[in-house]
Amino acid sequence: MNPKTTLRAIKLIHTLVWAFFAGCIVAIPVYAWMGSIRIAWILCAVVSFEVLILAVNNWKCPLTPIAARYTENREDNFDIYLPLWMARYNKEIFGSLYVIGIIYTAIRCKIG
Repeated sequence: MNPKTTLRAIKLIHTLVWAFFAGCIVAIPVYAWMGSIRIAWILCAVVSFEVLILAVNNWKCPLTPIAARYTENREDNFDIYLPLWMARYNKEIFGSLYVIGIIYTAIRCKIG
C-alpha cells in the first residue's frame, strides 16, 4: 500500500474505534435513565479500559504515532476523520460526558 492509502486506513480504523467509545460514553446516562444500571456500569468499565490505554500512552491513541509515519501533517485531526475542533477538544468533551455519566449512574443506582 502507498502511504496515502495506509494513512486513510489508519484514520478509518481510528475513527471507528473513536465512534465505538464515544457511543459508549453517550449511552451510559441513557441506560442509567432507563433503569438499566448494570449495562450502564458495564459501559463505564469498557470506557475505563480505553482511559487506561490512553493513560499508558501519554494520553494519545496508540494509532497516532503509527499514522504520523505516513504524513508530515500534525493538525489535531491528522490521524482521524473528525472535524478539527472536535479532535482538538475530544478529551475535554468526552471526558466530561464520561464523568457526568458515571456520576449520574451512581445517583440512579442509589435512587433505584
